Amino acid sequence: MESSGLGQVLRARARDVTTADRTYLRFEDARLSFAEVHAGACRFANLLLRLHDPAAPFHVGLLLENRPEFVLAELGAALAGAVVVGLNPTRRGEHLARDVAHSDCGIVVTEEKLAPLLAGALATPGAPAPRVLTAGPELDAALAAASATDPGVAVGDDDLFLLVFTSGTTDAPKAVRRSHGKLVALGQGAAFLAMQLTTDDVIYCAMPLFHSNAQILALAASLAAGCGLALAPRFSKTRFLADVRRHGATVFNYVGSPLAYVMDTPARPDDADNPLRLAYGNEGPRQYLDAFARRFGCRVVDSYGASEVGVVFTRQDGDPPASLGRPGPGVTILDERGAECPPARFGASGRLLDPDQAIGEIVNTAGTGMFEGYYKNETATRARARDGRYHTGDLGYRDADGFVYFAGRDAEWLRVEGENFLARPIEQALARHPDVFLAAVYAVPDAEAGDRVMAALALREGTRFDPAAFAAFVDAQPDLAPKWRPRFVRVVPELVRTETNKVVKRALQREKFLLTDEPLYWRPRGEASYRRFTAGDLAALRERFARAGNLSRLDT
Repeated sequence: MESSGLGQVLRARARDVTTADRTYLRFEDARLSFAEVHAGACRFANLLLRLHDPAAPFHVGLLLENRPEFVLAELGAALAGAVVVGLNPTRRGEHLARDVAHSDCGIVVTEEKLAPLLAGALATPGAPAPRVLTAGPELDAALAAASATDPGVAVGDDDLFLLVFTSGTTDAPKAVRRSHGKLVALGQGAAFLAMQLTTDDVIYCAMPLFHSNAQILALAASLAAGCGLALAPRFSKTRFLADVRRHGATVFNYVGSPLAYVMDTPARPDDADNPLRLAYGNEGPRQYLDAFARRFGCRVVDSYGASEVGVVFTRQDGDPPASLGRPGPGVTILDERGAECPPARFGASGRLLDPDQAIGEIVNTAGTGMFEGYYKNETATRARARDGRYHTGDLGYRDADGFVYFAGRDAEWLRVEGENFLARPIEQALARHPDVFLAAVYAVPDAEAGDRVMAALALREGTRFDPAAFAAFVDAQPDLAPKWRPRFVRVVPELVRTETNKVVKRALQREKFLLTDEPLYWRPRGEASYRRFTAGDLAALRERFARAGNLSRLDT
């Protein structure tokens, strides 16, 4: 049985005399050809095979920034027949330990920068005890001693290869299953249908490789096309253009806010003097997409996607601003009863007039797309793919011409700067504050893209909200990653709940930043404390939404 998946694609590239010596992987000043990447992946494969306990699942966690070790370890796992688990370095303590345990990681590859984070997580009570390999001299020596011969382990198209953590409405993040064959198919679709790559292209990947965006649009697509892949450890708006020029990058994959951050840098007359021809991604605000295209002399294509890949939209030139485009066959908007929502009605200014009737869940009624289920979570899998349909959990509405618009995320999860996470862990952390009786955390729209975290707090009787003390408390919580920290806080006398004691978050989300009799505070980026949110702040925020072309998100 011939091996399949990314391992086989890499083998083919390394054996083909026309591509073997072509530069594939770029990182800082390092350059590796397809043949060299294959040899490095083989060393990783043989090391992993030697360390693997045959009585346990062969699952390898990767807790790394974007660096060659991530690519070599993942491709080595593909050659060894192991399952790769993308571990999110923004997770903390028991939450990270839970991800390692849930995904059955017997081996975790990390780096010196993140090793203390992993050690702290694995020191929590009940944490698993995987074998940890830390990039550095010791791992380099172990790899040098390993064979560079391909182990030739056979895998099939339907065999599990990748677990990518995402978030839903259950108590903890879910791990999306992706088989060898599906990942290759998604990479081929991205390479040849979406981005129209050739062997002369170089993809600049600053999005995290533990996320589906980079897995599909960068790693899998570059191997499918036989083009170059340039890695940045993390996204940097100030380093972006220099990196593009340095690596000769022609394509940039993104999620949400990176384009807005790049546009926040001072414009220069020679910005368009660069090799970039295409920026491809999703959740970018339309005004920034067009402005980015003009400033850097490239094409921008913004689409819709999720880790599960149950529904995909692709925008076309000329589509209405802010729309996702027209959906594929069977994709529609359904209300809570499962009936199709009517087309939206708009006022003269473009404001949505009937959100209660027009907004519903984006559902693929024709099937489940490329969704292969969640690892060790059949309940969540059935809920997502119930009745043979794929339910995104995302909200949207459509206009009379069939164009679909994104209206927000499900009330129980948030997406900040391309990162998905649940509200409940944040609520649990905030509830530790001695003055907080009950906390509700939910998503509110960010001016540029995605969400910001907002919390409604019901305080214990006789206490008062202290903005500076609350900010210090939030910063001191070891399991509250920076993106998890509330940007906005509303202090309420009581949280409205259903008969089953569930907080009615949808009403809170609709209020967003509206000024009411209830005190509203916020913590602008870079400030040490919360302060009252005023009418002037609201006006300035509305202006930001307007500049980004997202005023409809604020008013919906």
